[in-house]
Amino acid sequence: MDDVLVGMLFRYWEDEKTRWLEIGIVIYDENYWGKGFGTQALREWISDTFDTFDMIEHIGLTTWSGNERMMKSSEKLGLKQEARIRKVRYWQGVYYDSVKYGVLREEWGVRKNSLS
Repeated sequence: MDDVLVGMLFRYWEDEKTRWLEIGIVIYDENYWGKGFGTQALREWISDTFDTFDMIEHIGLTTWSGNERMMKSSEKLGLKQEARIRKVRYWQGVYYDSVKYGVLREEWGVRKNSLS
């Protein structure tokens, strides 16, 4: 898999003044879905984000209820479901929920050590 662009990780300020930071991930090729690449990448990205932004206490991640793999990956990593906005994402004739996850710095420190 060396030198193959599998996807992209990103982070952005929802509101920099209030230190509200969100992260995300996209895996382009379906052949890499469900193989743990995203979970591993997110694990490292969350750690890197807390290390890089030592002033933040919370990292958020938003997905949709049609992306069951992302929801399972988030939960596997110890992110908590913090909000569910019902039927606000419309895709191919179906309404889906927006699902917001988050993790606190102190939760990640405990979780990160148990995942090592």
